[in-house]
Amino acid sequence: MAEFDPEKFEDKYANYFTELQRAYKQAFETMNDRYDSELIHAIDQQILAESEPFYEGEGEFRVELPDDPTDRLSGVLAADDEKVETILDRYVEEIEAEIRSVFGLND
Repeated sequence: MAEFDPEKFEDKYANYFTELQRAYKQAFETMNDRYDSELIHAIDQQILAESEPFYEGEGEFRVELPDDPTDRLSGVLAADDEKVETILDRYVEEIEAEIRSVFGLND
């Protein structure tokens, strides 16, 4: 586990790329085990690939999504906007939890 320094997180990809990659991968695996894998893969590739994690302070992170995330999703059958939004919200929560875990900042 990497020792977390909030100031270093300003340049997160230079300082914490491996840790962030691990957190996103662990979140993907969790979500892929629980939900429709086609939808999870599409969300991962078409929405989350353009997401940006930010440190909010006091051990909390926020993942910012690109504009109009559900409009970016294509090629997924039987996935209405409400379902996508629900699963996307859960996926973002999972990523934020995994980032906290990777840095040892769990409650």
